[in-house]
Amino acid sequence: MASIQSEANRNHYAALAANAGKLTSPQAIIDYNDTHWTALTGEPGGVDYIEVDAGGVPAMWIVPKGADEQRVLFYAHGGGFIGGSIYTHRKLVGHLAKAVGCRALLYGYPLAHQAKHPAQLNAAMTAWNWLTDRTGQGFDTRHIALAGDSCGAVLTYGVLQCLRAEGRPLPAATLIISGWFDMALTGASYETNRDKDPAFAKAAVDWLVTNFIDDGDRLAPLVSALYADLSGFPPVFLQAGADETLVDESRMFAERARMAGLETRLDVFDGMLHSFQMMAGKAPEADEAIGRLATWVRPRLGLPGTSDKAAGDRAA
Repeated sequence: MASIQSEANRNHYAALAANAGKLTSPQAIIDYNDTHWTALTGEPGGVDYIEVDAGGVPAMWIVPKGADEQRVLFYAHGGGFIGGSIYTHRKLVGHLAKAVGCRALLYGYPLAHQAKHPAQLNAAMTAWNWLTDRTGQGFDTRHIALAGDSCGAVLTYGVLQCLRAEGRPLPAATLIISGWFDMALTGASYETNRDKDPAFAKAAVDWLVTNFIDDGDRLAPLVSALYADLSGFPPVFLQAGADETLVDESRMFAERARMAGLETRLDVFDGMLHSFQMMAGKAPEADEAIGRLATWVRPRLGLPGTSDKAAGDRAA
């Protein structure tokens, strides 16, 4: 049974849906998220936030006290390309980086009203180059894990596809929270969960797709990773809420990843909605999910940690 604390996430999405008609401009959506979405997350404590220019891309170093300085989470924030920022997500990423025991680079990108695809992927690649090139920060890709929530999955797998196409080294692992993998919206959970999910009705997500790519190809691998060639990519840990309309996208993607030979883990949390991990520091389900991600990724980054079994591994 979902905790009382976790209801804050459901209430947030219900309020967002109820106020949708009042949010008539891109800035109104941004302001609403800045105020209400950010408030879901507790301060992790013991974490420094340092804004940086990552080769022309706004970004934020998130540095927990005592963190390993050579390991990095490269994080793409969610928000449907209409909201979200390095500021709405700094606390979530702070909790995750603190649990892992490494630093994180949380990067920004243009929202869809500012520029359409592929501007967002271009920003992600610019930040990646800044992080890994010798002329930038020079981090070893073997000590980097990619991570992201919701539409951050688009950028995470876009970066992986670009790196592979260029013959460049890939990172060590991938962490995805409530990933948006299929802009064709073929998941059955859009129907089976439509009465459980107050915010992400199929029509609403369809609008987000058009807002992002206009009349572009919804099956293009750089926007819909479900249709990408996943062979050779790093191990992936996916998490989703059982009640969200997008949950089948994670299930379908996990199956595609396994078929491609990837080490794949999928955890689906009963009673939870989209990106419930944003309640880190306030709801036990979010803290448990963050702990599972951290336990799984630590050995893949070369950090000491407990085994996956000790973390309560479960597949769905």
